[in-house]
Amino acid sequence: MAISPDDVQAVRRALEERREHFSERVELLGRAPEAGASVGYGKRIGDGTTEAISRLTDIGVGRSLETGLERVTRALAKLDEGTYGMCDGCGADIPRERLAAMPESVFCVACAAAAADASVPRR
Repeated sequence: MAISPDDVQAVRRALEERREHFSERVELLGRAPEAGASVGYGKRIGDGTTEAISRLTDIGVGRSLETGLERVTRALAKLDEGTYGMCDGCGADIPRERLAAMPESVFCVACAAAAADASVPRR
């Protein structure tokens, strides 16, 4: 897909903003808790439950942010390589509508769906 120099600059700015946002959030979630703020689990049901659930949620959010950061980094590399807009899976063009909605997309819809299916554990 041919992308104009103006479009490249706009996409680069958007991706760099996303990278900065993801990096800040990952760094914030990765900080060690303040001294004395460790979670204590009491003997009664409910002791520490809120804190534990909050921490598990933070871990899930952190993983999601790290995945987003990896996608943004790859999309920026593709801009540098001149392959932005080309699917990493099949080599086909990624539709402009998908790139407009998700500029960090490096897979077409079919390859993204196949990758998601492959990562889901089977029972």
